[in-house]
Amino acid sequence: SDHMYLLNFTRAQGWHNPRIVPYEALSLEPAACVLHYAQASFEGLKAFKHKNGDVAIFRPQFNAARMRKGAERLCMPGVPEDLFIEGVAELVRLDSRWVPAERGSSLYIRPTLIGTEGFLGVRPADEYLFFIILSPVGAYYAAGTHPVKIWVETSQIRAAPGGLGAVKAAANYAAGLQAATLARPQGYDQVLWLDAVHKKYVEELGTMNVFFAFKNEIVTP
Repeated sequence: SDHMYLLNFTRAQGWHNPRIVPYEALSLEPAACVLHYAQASFEGLKAFKHKNGDVAIFRPQFNAARMRKGAERLCMPGVPEDLFIEGVAELVRLDSRWVPAERGSSLYIRPTLIGTEGFLGVRPADEYLFFIILSPVGAYYAAGTHPVKIWVETSQIRAAPGGLGAVKAAANYAAGLQAATLARPQGYDQVLWLDAVHKKYVEELGTMNVFFAFKNEIVTP
């Protein structure tokens, strides 16, 4: 969309300087922590347009809570819930003309938290940037809602006990790219990941949830 939300953090000042600016490229030092040590997490939520024209944002407080929990695991400062929700709401309000009205469409909201301090050395950064960008989206698959073919990955793993599997960290998605890339030419849409220890228990399914139906019971990992 036309604008983005920015919020800075330093150990000395805490969270400060919230602002909405025109969408533009970010300026980072080549030694920025996020580029070398992967201190980065993100969220994904949506805004929907009602028939009367009102715009509703779906449960942002849950995304705020998950990002704070993930930030703690990555040794990053958590964004306070009020600043998270206020940033999302103000940006969506300003760029509300970007919210599509077509059935099956929505405005995708991408809050992101990265370490921006420039240094070479393995430690948590002292400076961070929280930003939010928006994009209108349709169905995840070009053909819309349809059955998907699933590749069961038995070699690579995406998450291990004690690792980052419970965190929406950028590194988790990088770890899954190769398996997904290899599966697509064989006609598969998604990768089903197995556990890291036994390689036989279901962990998760790529970019969506997975449910199993056992007679009258629905089970999800």
